[in-house]
Order: sequence, then structure tokens, then C-alpha cells
Amino acid sequence: MVREVYHKDLHRLREEILNMGSLVRKAIGDAVLSLKNRDIEMAQKVIDMDKEIDALDHSIEENCMSLLALQQPMARDLRLIISVLKMSIDLERMGDLALEIAIITKMTANVPHIKPLIDIPRMAEICQQMLTDTMSAFENKDVEVAKQAARRDDEIDMLFDQVRRELISYMIEDPKKITGAQHLTFVARYLERIGDHITNLCESVVFMVTGMREDLN
Repeated sequence: MVREVYHKDLHRLREEILNMGSLVRKAIGDAVLSLKNRDIEMAQKVIDMDKEIDALDHSIEENCMSLLALQQPMARDLRLIISVLKMSIDLERMGDLALEIAIITKMTANVPHIKPLIDIPRMAEICQQMLTDTMSAFENKDVEVAKQAARRDDEIDMLFDQVRRELISYMIEDPKKITGAQHLTFVARYLERIGDHITNLCESVVFMVTGMREDLN
């Protein structure tokens, strides 16, 4: 009976981190879409969603600590718990970054963008796909899929550099565009950081499956 409860707790832990990943993925996409469309209502939904993400983070932390203290897991189960605990930290931070993008939407919604948003939504799409693949790798214990997802962070970095250079040129050419360019630079930087956090998730998946710490950055 005790072992049955233990395995149910582990299953619940897996489900919670998968749910958290799904919420963060939606938050990223909706935050950038709200920015592109200057949609204050959607931005507010992202801000509200952050409370749900934080609640899951707290639940996962409590469940991990309970399992570690009461069950004294070994080997594979211990790696799972440690990995989920670390993944929840990265996902919570990603949720915070999505929230920051939504806040920028609300701050700038009444002002036209200084340029059409093309590369920033592309960055968000890649982040979302990376996150989808990473959570699939977690669910299926697939190291190769996790490593493939991590490699896409290079695409995020290249797009960030491209966006940053372009926005600097806008600021140099027209000082009136400095504020707008700064806001978009912040958004691109937040997405670049989200890519880094996803790479951390991939490293956690690799550790969970193999017990090895690999630097995928």
C-alpha cells in the first residue's frame, strides 16, 4: 500500500510538471501575440496565468520535498525528483518573463510599433516548439530529443542579435523611436533568456535519464 501511494505521488509529480510546461508554453505565445496585436485583454490573461504557474511551482516544490523527506528515494526516482524540482524553477522563471512581455504590451498598447513585428514572433514560435519538444522528451525519457531541442537555442540567439542590431539602428536614425525600440529590445532579451531556460530543462531531462550532467548551452 505504501509503495502504491509512493508511485501515485511520482505520477502526480510528472503530471504537474507537464501541466506547468503547457501553461508556460501558452503564456509565451499569448504574451507575444498580445504585443503584436496590442491586445490588452490577452496581456491581462497572461498576467493572471502567472498566478496559476506560481501555484504549480509551489505545489511541485512541496511534493518534491515531501517525497525526499518521507520516502528517501534512490537512483532513478531520486533523479526524477531532483530534475522535476529544477525544471519547475526554470519554468517559473520563464513564466515571469512571459509576464514581463505582457506588462510591456499593456504599457505600449496605445502606441504603434516602430516596425512590423516579424522576428520577435518567430523567436516566440521557436521557444514554444523547443518547450513542446523538451516536455515530450521528459515524458518519453528521450535524451536525443532533448539534445535536439537544446540546439535550437542557437536560432534564438541569432534572431536576438539580428533584432538588437536593427533596433539600435532605429534609435540612431531617429531619437524619437528610442523608447519604442527599448521596449522591443527588452522583449527580445526576455525571449533569448527563455531559450536559455529551455536549454536548462533539456539538461535536466538528460540528467534524469542518464544520471550525467551535460552542458548543452
